[in-house]
Amino acid sequence: MLYIPAIIIGWLLDLLLGDPAWLPHPVVAFGRWISFCEHRLNHGRRMVKGALVAVASIAAVFAVAWFILYRCLPVEGLCSAPGTPAFWRAVAGQLLSAILIFFCLAGRTLRHEVREVFLALDRSLDDGRRQVARIVGRDTAGLSPQEVRTAALETLAENLSDGVVAPLFWLALLGVPGMLAYKMVNTLDSMIGYRTERYRQFGCWAAHIDDIANYVPARITAVLILVAYRIMSLTGRLSCTMTAEPHPSTPEGLVTFTLRYGPAHASPNSGWPEAALAAVLDCRFGGTHDYFGQAVEKPFIGTNPRQLSTDDMRLSVGIALTAEAICVAATLLASCLVAGGIMAL
Repeated sequence: MLYIPAIIIGWLLDLLLGDPAWLPHPVVAFGRWISFCEHRLNHGRRMVKGALVAVASIAAVFAVAWFILYRCLPVEGLCSAPGTPAFWRAVAGQLLSAILIFFCLAGRTLRHEVREVFLALDRSLDDGRRQVARIVGRDTAGLSPQEVRTAALETLAENLSDGVVAPLFWLALLGVPGMLAYKMVNTLDSMIGYRTERYRQFGCWAAHIDDIANYVPARITAVLILVAYRIMSLTGRLSCTMTAEPHPSTPEGLVTFTLRYGPAHASPNSGWPEAALAAVLDCRFGGTHDYFGQAVEKPFIGTNPRQLSTDDMRLSVGIALTAEAICVAATLLASCLVAGGIMAL
């Protein structure tokens, strides 16, 4: 699994391009497939059908990617002599892997969308509500300015895990096929993993698989947020994002806060990155929100109901980018260790 060039190229492409609307995206295809299955199978024995759709979809994505990258275009062929057919197949495999890694990362788009929410809210509350509706699942028509800002930053924390750390985690563990399979898991959960009347049974397995797939990455994300904040504090980068001094929390206090509120969320995973970001911002996330017309109660994360500002957005976006860079570096290190092991064989 010599993915080192592919990881670098894929990440740089995401940093430069994000997710251009004109570019065909595999996640869109995943979504259409899930929607097709849901409309035709979400009746009768819903839980059984939903389980079959989830497991079969994830397995199919992994199997197809594995066959292409390990049988048709094996990247291990880079160890072959330059100019040989095996070498050129490996080069093609690297380029395809880089493109797929680019598609699986959502760091730039996530940061851009969160910035746009705050800029839209500066224009008007209606603009802010419409903008935040692009990145959250909750009903946004009745949100206050504070709730719009909170929703955006909660999404930044949660999707730093779902859109950056978790894909890189599964890339390091199972290669590009594992990364793509994770994106199918995440897409299934985002479309049918709700506890509403329509999806409660059909999306049950999708939601549980997503919980398992994100268990370790969510906790890694919380650590990365705290580490990124510490790095920004030590290097003076906080002064570039904040017009006022941040609250004087100690590293021990931030860890204690995260450990306290991380498990408090209704989700077994979302609370950890949200708690870490709430810790460094000294704010409060959570509360009751409407999803598809139904009120869903979420425990509060934190106790300080202070008003969030554009400074908080700048700090959060800086933390997200720093955490992403650390995670990419760790993934490259893991790939180097794997590559070293292969070369030694």
